[in-house]
Amino acid sequence: MVNLLNSDKLSYRSTQELKNELLDLVKDKDTEALKSKVLFYQNELLAYFEELSKRNPHPVVENQIPIVLGVWTPVWSTIPFHDVLPGRIHSSSYQIFHADGLYANIARYAPGQQSSLLKQVSAKLPAYDLMVMQKYEVKNNQWYIQNVGIFQAFRNRDIPLTIDDADEWFTNVVNTKIKDKYQNGELASTLKLENLDRTTVRKLEKTYLATPALEHVYVDNDLRLVKTQREQNQRPSYTIAIRRR
Repeated sequence: MVNLLNSDKLSYRSTQELKNELLDLVKDKDTEALKSKVLFYQNELLAYFEELSKRNPHPVVENQIPIVLGVWTPVWSTIPFHDVLPGRIHSSSYQIFHADGLYANIARYAPGQQSSLLKQVSAKLPAYDLMVMQKYEVKNNQWYIQNVGIFQAFRNRDIPLTIDDADEWFTNVVNTKIKDKYQNGELASTLKLENLDRTTVRKLEKTYLATPALEHVYVDNDLRLVKTQREQNQRPSYTIAIRRR
């Protein structure tokens, strides 16, 4: 339940103050357990989301497309899929919107890199880069999202996954594996993933077959507050993303 007294106080803050406070609240909290993050959203963040939603400078969804184009990083999220694999490097997590109607969630996973005890053992292992590609369009003042494919790559963990690297990978996959099928409406109905355990593959397949709903509760040139829902009977997830480029 939203603290009404807190909500009333927030209404007197400037929009920039609200944005700064929100980012301060979630700093270094994205690694917490999902259950803790859901409670944190309900108890601390919901009032900020609601107040900023009243000040959304782009409430007409058609006008949001040119605003979201570019590269973003989710700094905090309750989407379970983000941590479907261990060792996600948060600074190398990107949401990239291209003007051709395609969008990619890209993240690097390097298990053991956050533990000094495991670092020496895991240093010789490759990093795992994962891309979930989707197509987007706006109809009837709503975002429509459809999964296009899930792609993977094993890379040297000593070489960081930069924005340029992620965007180049996205573009290359579109040009070599997606463009013709996408234009002809021949998207794959099954996933082909290698070197992953069956449990993880099932989770990825469930994500791929879903038709998620997406809503920008608030969006401007440098901040996105996003509500997503993979299925109608599923609890909504919330994401705070900041522009990187």
